[in-house]
Amino acid sequence: MSQYDVIVIGAGPGGYVCAIRCAQLGLNTAVVEGRETLGGTCLNVGCIPSKALLHSTHLLHEAEHNFAHMGLKGKSPSVDWDQMKAYKDEVIGQNTGGIEFLFKKNKIDWIKGWASIPAAGKVQVGDDVHEAKNIVIASGSVPASIPGVQIDEKIVVSSTGALELPKIPKKLAVIGAGVIGLELGSVYARLGSEVTVVEYMDAVCPGMDKDVQRSFKRILEKQGLKIILGAAVQGVETSKTKAKVKYQPKKGGDEETLDADVVLVATGRKPYAEGLGLDDLGIKMTERGQIATDNHWATNIKGIYAIGDVIEGPMLAHKAEDEGMAVAEVIASKHGHVNYGVIPGVVYTTPEVATVGATEDELKAEGKKIKVGKFMFMGNARAKAVHQAEGGFVKIIADKETDRILGAAIIGPAAGDLIHELCVAMEFGASAEDVALTCHAHPTYSEAVREAALACGDGPIHS
Repeated sequence: MSQYDVIVIGAGPGGYVCAIRCAQLGLNTAVVEGRETLGGTCLNVGCIPSKALLHSTHLLHEAEHNFAHMGLKGKSPSVDWDQMKAYKDEVIGQNTGGIEFLFKKNKIDWIKGWASIPAAGKVQVGDDVHEAKNIVIASGSVPASIPGVQIDEKIVVSSTGALELPKIPKKLAVIGAGVIGLELGSVYARLGSEVTVVEYMDAVCPGMDKDVQRSFKRILEKQGLKIILGAAVQGVETSKTKAKVKYQPKKGGDEETLDADVVLVATGRKPYAEGLGLDDLGIKMTERGQIATDNHWATNIKGIYAIGDVIEGPMLAHKAEDEGMAVAEVIASKHGHVNYGVIPGVVYTTPEVATVGATEDELKAEGKKIKVGKFMFMGNARAKAVHQAEGGFVKIIADKETDRILGAAIIGPAAGDLIHELCVAMEFGASAEDVALTCHAHPTYSEAVREAALACGDGPIHS
């Protein structure tokens, strides 16, 4: 029987980061993972492979639409779909192999297999039982579906199946206009698929800033995606090679049918804790099927903690990573902290979309007195030079009296990187004026952030 200070269940972003931090703090650590490779959903079938395909297809789009304008003449490249998938797999291998190296470097044991927790302090993998003073559940999430839609990963696919389609579909139907649906919808639209997105809510990326939602929808439609909002999917009928998506307008009207070669179900994810034996242990769960934890990520069973997608909060890899580091600190008798008010969200389309903090509507609903600074990328010289100025903007929301930044939204080039200037500002309690008074290099996209901060005061310079 092996004995550890900490056993982490799951080697996704939350689990592997937690394990590394535990090892750095001097704790004897092991990770249980049943996949053939480390990295969880994110590195194997989620964030990383989808970004590889987004990058590949963005370059294809540039070659087809912008190269000639820039004086790069010649025949547009043809698509070798198998080679594109091979490139994606190579990127996955580089990243998952990197984590395996980090485990060896930090002397973390990888216990290969699927875990159960027969009792507090014990983790069973196969016939072996390992003892641990502390157990961290980081088992992640799996794709969720809706009634009447059965995922078979052939005709009706989750994000996992969408990354491995044997050929590019002529017609792709996407159920759900959230991050996953719009990213993968963009990939296939660039590859030549006729993409139709069906969304139950009345806007893309539900819950996001309304200005961003409106601009984002217009930009995506200009790129060729058809977006149907306020539509409730009733079911999907499949044959050997085709599918029919049946949906009905929420406001009333006749049921309509959408023909497709492939249907991508992108209606979110749900916590995954099957086989762990949580019911027998008596671990308290939330009404939404998540593991209930306190402010220190502890469950109601002493010595058992939970982090990431399996607990409350946004299902984001970086949120899980923060919690992984924080719970390691707690286990090592230090102070673990996660600022849930400063967790950015990013959509990796072109243009990228990034948000952090509260939205304008949320703050108004709270009765907060706010001011909004907004700057369009049309006024940014660098964005103009790379065909990414149209429709995008930076928006900063600040407290009207204190000028403290409360939230921000960016739609435009490198938004996923630009947002972190505002994340750091919010973490330090900075004002919009602090950002406005900071020198920004020219020409950079980041100048648009400064201009939005100036717009919270006397006004931007280039608008």
